Amino acid sequence: MQHTARRCPCAHPEDPTPCAGPVAVTVLDAGNAGADGCEHHGARLLASLDRGRVYALPHAPEGAAIRTFKAADGLRPFCWVDGPRTRPSQLSRAENRARTHR
Repeated sequence: MQHTARRCPCAHPEDPTPCAGPVAVTVLDAGNAGADGCEHHGARLLASLDRGRVYALPHAPEGAAIRTFKAADGLRPFCWVDGPRTRPSQLSRAENRARTHR
């Protein structure tokens, strides 16, 4: 899918959503490779990573990293992909916690 609007580096090429706000966070994977992005795409990227981390950029609005972290908790990995999701690796962290506390 081609996007005409320029989006932040955290936005996955197949994710059709636009950026929501300024670039405010850095998301790092387990190997410390990272990308800067808006809170929206930062959360979507973080939700898709195993052992990812998020940090606010120096100019970020107060609470940007925690908002991104909390949003990622409720998002499924690669949430823009349609289809049934039943395996733990396809569910959000919040959904997996709820399954273990039944």
